[in-house]
Amino acid sequence: MILDRYIQREIAKPAVVICTILVFVFGCYIAARYLEDAVEGQLSGMVVFFLIVLRILIALEVLLPMTLYLSVIIALGRLYGDSEMMAISACGIATGRVMRSVFLMGILVGGVTACFSLHIRPWAWERFYELKARALVNFDLTRMQGGNFYEIENGDRVIFADRVDGQANYARKIFIQTRQDRELQIIFAQEARQRRDEKTGRPVLEFKDGYFYEFSTVKNQGRIMHFGTSMIRMEPRDPRRDFKIKAATTASLAGSEDPEKIAELQWRLSSPFSAVLLAPIGAALARSSPRRGKYAKMPAAVVVFAIYYNLSAVAKKWVGQGVLTTFPGVWWVQIMMAVLVGAILWRPRITIFRKA
Repeated sequence: MILDRYIQREIAKPAVVICTILVFVFGCYIAARYLEDAVEGQLSGMVVFFLIVLRILIALEVLLPMTLYLSVIIALGRLYGDSEMMAISACGIATGRVMRSVFLMGILVGGVTACFSLHIRPWAWERFYELKARALVNFDLTRMQGGNFYEIENGDRVIFADRVDGQANYARKIFIQTRQDRELQIIFAQEARQRRDEKTGRPVLEFKDGYFYEFSTVKNQGRIMHFGTSMIRMEPRDPRRDFKIKAATTASLAGSEDPEKIAELQWRLSSPFSAVLLAPIGAALARSSPRRGKYAKMPAAVVVFAIYYNLSAVAKKWVGQGVLTTFPGVWWVQIMMAVLVGAILWRPRITIFRKA
């Protein structure tokens, strides 16, 4: 019992630092993507902050197993480097006892990962899509920069202005392209101003001296009109249009025959097992001769994790596209890892049997 607590404490020590570093690096990567939208005026700074927080919550289903995996390698690598593992073996304590402590940590982290994967992740994706849709519908003409194209509503609307005067709330030579079902609408006007609708409070773009083009994407027909004054109400999108399987509740995915939903469900169910399977693999990679250092196996560990994660992502994609059958689906990667773990656990027993 004392040994279990000692090993688990040694694993937990680097885990806090590693998790903090991983979250920071991932947060910086996501921030770089959305800060550009904030600079261009598409998203406010507060919206960007909440989007980053939500994406970090989504990523924790991957970052937590990775944290445990690297922590096991560093902690046990230090024990091997300081000859503590040799001392433990000299006391008659088998390697399986150490593996038991590692497994307990894997089960604990796997339980936390299950909460994120099955519940928090879809909730965060739903909030993410809602927040982004609401932010983009409140498009502010005065925050645009002249000479740049802006995509809003997931690319269904594209806006361009040759020159923008933010103080005068005014734009010249403005172009707007809107996709609606099977129609493509284009407005080109010499000038435009943005104001708020007195009844709804929604932003309204008012155009002067321009042309309205409407084309059908399925029929060879269209129309062109010249106008003196026209306007567009920036109505909010139906949230059901932005529905994605990643935001669906786990209960709604169960029992579905849609390959994409099955792939998403299998991904969520398999995520907790990654912590349980990666922990003993990390313990095996940590084995080294004394004085080699606790980071000696880190490059190999990163390569192993990258291969595992990419295989899982590819398996999910192929199941969703129908390339792979839904059974075993994404589970073939977990089965492969389980066989590897079984070989790792069985190897010490074979060695002991031969010595006997």
